[in-house]
Amino acid sequence: MTDQAMTVTHTANVVEDLAAVRQRTLALVSHLATEDLERQIAPIMSPLVWDLGHIAAYEDLWLAHRHAGMELLRPDLAALYDAFETPRAVRGDLEILGYDDAVAYLDEVRARTLAALEITGPDPVLHEMVLQHELQHTETMRQAMAIAGLLAPGEPTLPPLTTPEGWLHVAAGTHALGASDAVFSYDNERPRHAVDVDAFAIALRPVTNATWLHFVEGGGYVRREWWSSEGWAWKEEYDITHHASVAAGDPDAPACHTSYFEAEALARWCGARLPTEAEWEKASARLDGVGHVWEWTASTFGGYPGFEAFPYREYSEVFFGDRYHVLRGGSWATHPRVATATFRNWDLPERRQIFAGVRLARDLGEPT
Repeated sequence: MTDQAMTVTHTANVVEDLAAVRQRTLALVSHLATEDLERQIAPIMSPLVWDLGHIAAYEDLWLAHRHAGMELLRPDLAALYDAFETPRAVRGDLEILGYDDAVAYLDEVRARTLAALEITGPDPVLHEMVLQHELQHTETMRQAMAIAGLLAPGEPTLPPLTTPEGWLHVAAGTHALGASDAVFSYDNERPRHAVDVDAFAIALRPVTNATWLHFVEGGGYVRREWWSSEGWAWKEEYDITHHASVAAGDPDAPACHTSYFEAEALARWCGARLPTEAEWEKASARLDGVGHVWEWTASTFGGYPGFEAFPYREYSEVFFGDRYHVLRGGSWATHPRVATATFRNWDLPERRQIFAGVRLARDLGEPT
């Protein structure tokens, strides 16, 4: 096969993937009324049409403008659909595109992307980044839809777990943490590096709704000793109790919509703790129930030794520090293309809109 034929085949694959992801995005909201698409559901979430406009602007910026050298299609919209220029809390007050105009913008940008592909061919990093960016936003859109009760019939898909309760014992040893150079990964997953991990035990499955309700019945939200100072202050200020989905869901399904503060308190109630992300990644290939809910780890979000921001520091570097905690594994709403074993999600410890649960860990030597 000639190099030209190989390039054409690769380009054809990218075109097919772009089309499939876009079809998935539009199908996600096809059952919604325009009014629901255009309103802001909650201050911490964007109007759904903002996400559509942002997806278009991001694709135009990276695939038409920066990769192919074209002028931006709508420079007047650049700041409006920049996530840092327009925080979520104000997006509902802005003059954003309505649904029909947002879809038209998506279509116009896609035509430019395809035209550029014919000339430049695909970039293995930028085109994959744009595909995964859209897939990540469809999960964020589902979060907003869940808050408003707008998920499509049959969602969320959190079936009962079939794995019995138990613990996996993992021997001490060195683990290569992070993504290899042979696969697409984000800057915060690199460079891959060796870490020493002490022996530990990790639960075979995530915590279920039934276990969470036992925590509630045992005084989980009224007994101070299981909570961190910051978590207790948050719980008291906002009068927090368990999320409604815990009581409404199947008892044997993974508990969802749990904050880091709650996950940490429940772990203490169990006489356990949250795993570090190195422990989670080391054990991930042997765990059951991965991919139902994001799983909180004890690790805060920071760069690995030798970290270099690429292709832009706003993807992850600006979030580094002690405020954000890392989640691993993916949820029912995460596309498998995104939910790799090394992918690092992160959020603030009080956030509950994400599809997050918890998997427990213990030091070996403690009773299991």
